[in-house]
Amino acid sequence: MQNHKASLATIAILLMLCPLCIAQSGKVESIGQLTDSAVSEKVRQSLDAKGYRLSLDDSKPCCEIWLRKDVPAQANKSTELVYPQFAESTLLGVIHFSEAAADFRGHPIPAGFYTFRYELLPDDGNHLGVAPNRDFVLLIPAQSDPDPNATLRYQELVSMSAKTAGTKHPAPLSLPPTDKPTPGMVAKDDHDHWIFSASLKLASGEDLSFALIVKGTAEQ
Repeated sequence: MQNHKASLATIAILLMLCPLCIAQSGKVESIGQLTDSAVSEKVRQSLDAKGYRLSLDDSKPCCEIWLRKDVPAQANKSTELVYPQFAESTLLGVIHFSEAAADFRGHPIPAGFYTFRYELLPDDGNHLGVAPNRDFVLLIPAQSDPDPNATLRYQELVSMSAKTAGTKHPAPLSLPPTDKPTPGMVAKDDHDHWIFSASLKLASGEDLSFALIVKGTAEQ
C-alpha cells in the first residue's frame, strides 16, 4: 500500500511539472529554401534547401534559420573547443529576424538577414568569464557578406560584424554544447537562454550536433 501511495505521489508531481516543461519548449516549423535577394545568390546556393522558423514563448516567430549544407571541416583535435571541426570565419548559415532582437551581449540587432560565421572568443583577460566556452558565431549584414567561401582574418570579421548594430563591437551569438543531432528543436535552459539545436551536415558526410543561442544574454 505504501509503495502504491508513493507511486501515486510521484505521478502527481510529474503531472504538476509537465506544464512547466512544456512552457520551456518552443516551436520549430520546417520552411522552404531561402529565396530573398537580400542574401547573395552564392550564399543562398550554399544553404540547405530546408530552413527552420522558430517561435519561443508566444505564437509570434522569433527568427528563421537556414544552415549551410556540406560545411567545410578541419581536423582540429583541441579539447577546449565545443566545435573543433570548424575553422575560424567559416560560414555556418543565415538567420532572419523579422523584428529587432539582441545579441549575446545584449546589444540590439535590427530586423533583417544576417550571415553567421564561426569565431572563437579571444583568450585574454578582457573576455574572461563571458561564456563557459569560446565558441561563437558573429552576425554580419547579409548584403556585406556575399561570398560563402571567403576566409576572413579575425579583425576583418569583427569589423564586418560591427556593421550589424553600427557600433565598434561585433554581434555575437553563443554556440553551446549539445548531445546529439536533432531534426530541429528549440527550448529554454536554466539560464533563460533559448537554444536552437539541429543536425548540421559536414562536407565529410558526418552529421554534427549543432546548437545556437538565439535569445538570451551572457550572465553578468
